[in-house]
Amino acid sequence: MAHTGPIIIKKKAAHGGHHGGAWKVAYADFVTAMMALFIVLWLLNSSKEVKEAVGGYFKDPTGTSKKVGSGQRGSGENFFVNKQNMSEIKQALQASVRKVNVFEKLKNQIEMTITAEGLRIELMETEKDAFFPSGIAEPNADAKQVLSMLAAELGRIPNTLSIEGHTDAKPFAARGTYSNWELSADRANAARRVMQQSGLGARQVTQVRGYADQCLRKPNGPEDASNRRISLIVHYVTKPGDEEKDEDEKSSAEKSSTDKSSTEKPPAKETRAPVPGQHH
Repeated sequence: MAHTGPIIIKKKAAHGGHHGGAWKVAYADFVTAMMALFIVLWLLNSSKEVKEAVGGYFKDPTGTSKKVGSGQRGSGENFFVNKQNMSEIKQALQASVRKVNVFEKLKNQIEMTITAEGLRIELMETEKDAFFPSGIAEPNADAKQVLSMLAAELGRIPNTLSIEGHTDAKPFAARGTYSNWELSADRANAARRVMQQSGLGARQVTQVRGYADQCLRKPNGPEDASNRRISLIVHYVTKPGDEEKDEDEKSSAEKSSTDKSSTEKPPAKETRAPVPGQHH
């Protein structure tokens, strides 16, 4: 007997791949988190140079500050020391000096001052503690330790340096024509050699100066021990575009001055009423 009722077709509902695609998003988040974890673990076991390079990237992702530099590695390539942030490098250097083994012994002989020329670092002698043996241009162990530490820090930034040598006013009575002039210049040059052997860039030192006793720290005490010193001057670096900014500010100031002078009226002449009976 033929079936005459309606034909009913049942369709089986399809599942969207185990509850849809939400699991894919969760899996991607898990993989990303694992990758971040592995990167952190890798950085923790990496060398200091690698850590500095990664840190330098996050400080300057565009890499624009690499336009000025001294060929140094790490974050120093991305750091400018100018008039605005010179105090930061001063604080960093002071913190590094405190880690030197001889800091307690020499803490009153190291002075850092921000000047118009840059950051001036002075290594001064006392009657009890010296950085150079008397009449000798080669620095002693304490001086080499401090100079090496400063070189390692300053070698990470693109700034140039000048190195000065100073003596007191006591006449140098040694080899014939050798005087305080030669001694001060030789000591500054010896400091340069130590620093360039300890991390300072080959082209970072632009001047080595010997002043003898012509720039005394204590003019009223020309033979005072603090007049015998080595001075390091960290010069400012101008960022790309700062020169144009300075020129614009200078031009604006000159224009303002010119406009002001042109709008000022000349003082009125004083007039007096004639006095009766007075003849001119």
